[in-house]
Amino acid sequence: MRIVHQDAKRGIIELFPETLDDLWHLSHLIEPGDLVSSRTTRRIQDTTGERLRSDRGIKKTFFMGIRVESINFHKYTGKLRAKGVIKKGPEDLVSLGSHHTLDLKLSTPVRIQKEKWSRWHRKRIKEAIDSSKVPKALVVVIEDDNADMGILRQYGVEFYGPIIGGISGKRVLQKNRQQIINNFYEAIVQSINKFEGIKGIVIAGPGFGKNDFYQFISQKYQDLANISRLESTGAGGRSGIHEVLQKGILEEMATEGRIALEVRMMAKILEEIGKTSNLVAYGKNEVKTAAEAGAIEELLVIDELLRKKDVERIMDMTENLGGKVMVISSEHDGGKQLSALGGLAALLRYALK
Repeated sequence: MRIVHQDAKRGIIELFPETLDDLWHLSHLIEPGDLVSSRTTRRIQDTTGERLRSDRGIKKTFFMGIRVESINFHKYTGKLRAKGVIKKGPEDLVSLGSHHTLDLKLSTPVRIQKEKWSRWHRKRIKEAIDSSKVPKALVVVIEDDNADMGILRQYGVEFYGPIIGGISGKRVLQKNRQQIINNFYEAIVQSINKFEGIKGIVIAGPGFGKNDFYQFISQKYQDLANISRLESTGAGGRSGIHEVLQKGILEEMATEGRIALEVRMMAKILEEIGKTSNLVAYGKNEVKTAAEAGAIEELLVIDELLRKKDVERIMDMTENLGGKVMVISSEHDGGKQLSALGGLAALLRYALK
């Protein structure tokens, strides 16, 4: 993410999204009521004369601004769509006042105008800019002849796989076995190479498959081996990937470890709840009481609540009284657990009861 232009007097910030993570950040920065402008392409048909049925018109690209009514981020398709009423655009091409869906795309500047930019908005922009400089991490979990992958995004984990090796089975002759294993490992390498910007790889799993794969890449793909480390897990598949996230390995590798940190913080909250501890609060009412008492050490807030003014007040109060605030993505398991607790939870400095 890059800031292209700012106009503090008019409340305008123009941003340049470079990754899928940036579109996710934009989906939380843009709110109903904002004036959002970007380039868009529409097919314009000739209405001056008779139009042939086969004539689909001419594509024209121009700048359009809408007053946002809703915003939707589709992580699987990589699309961010803002719906609202057209407020800006060439009058010969658009009908001002009509409804339109604006597709916000990568490598296309997005101008956002708000009545007021809160410090949480600005903090989120800074986080997006800072995190774009952090290398990406990939987790590869191998169990027997199955491999699963998870690439860490700022909003959660994108899972890929499984890659099936076809090593086991009675029909596999011993003389062909090593070739089949090598083909399996080559398929894993090909999948890894599809990802751009990977600077850290954790190769994990419950058995010896991870070690054999590491030895394979050490012999044939030294560049991958140089950025990889081994880690044992009690399970394979996605469970193994989640296990890696909870261990703090990714932060040690100085790669994108935000999601791992969020997952571990949520695990701490659940641990305190399990102990029936008085050093935890959850739900809006309990957390608000703790914030007013200055008792919050760490506040966890689900990203879906950031547009709520009362939640923003709790966040401000917590920071003003020396507490820390962490916004948790709703896209991963830790976020779903926080949602089940009402979207707000806090670790306390001292018990209130």
